[in-house]
Amino acid sequence: MTAPGHPSPDTPWRRVLVVVAHPDDESFALGALIDREVARGAEVAVLCLTRGEASTLGATSRDLAALRESELAEAARELGCARTTLLDHPDGALAAVDGAVLERDVEAEVARTRPDGILVFDPEGGVTGHPDHRAASLATLAVAARHDLPVLGWALPVSVSDALNVAFGAAFVGYADDELEAVVVDRTRQLRAVRRHASQAVPGSVLWRRLELLGDVEHVRPLRRAGRVPGP
Repeated sequence: MTAPGHPSPDTPWRRVLVVVAHPDDESFALGALIDREVARGAEVAVLCLTRGEASTLGATSRDLAALRESELAEAARELGCARTTLLDHPDGALAAVDGAVLERDVEAEVARTRPDGILVFDPEGGVTGHPDHRAASLATLAVAARHDLPVLGWALPVSVSDALNVAFGAAFVGYADDELEAVVVDRTRQLRAVRRHASQAVPGSVLWRRLELLGDVEHVRPLRRAGRVPGP
């Protein structure tokens, strides 16, 4: 992907931090983009702020929380990620967590991984309409501004978001084509990673239709351009 803040369009990020709200976001949404960065030689770290449906589906179920953690680790390995960090903020209520707390978590991961750039969900509606995604991305953007780091947001073209909303009664947020950068991807490793999330990748879900509509193209939107070239 051509990343804002790079010294030239042909120079990939060497270290990439991916910040998501739920386990499976890294595979279902960003998997093909992560794979592309890894294939270009980047070291990719994933920070996931909640255990996903471990609370909304399982309430007090520790087994489900452990399952979601295991699925994330296995999926990240399929994608070639160098590091994964899974936190315990409440899923479904991430927007209610003090933003300063979320920013501290992202700050800690930035300090550990020293990324050249960051990949998140587009914050306008969090792509899917889920407030957890938006909260994760807004906290990340605040940290990126302090460190002068470029940020790319995964987004959908409006043709795809509208089709999904009609078919599934979903709340995807899309953009006009001229607002997005199209990225050609290979979904082979993404699909292997998706299958590691067996508790979520159910037949007939919106995931499969979205991937079908997108084909071999993903879309990103520059959310922040760095004012300086990332250092070593």
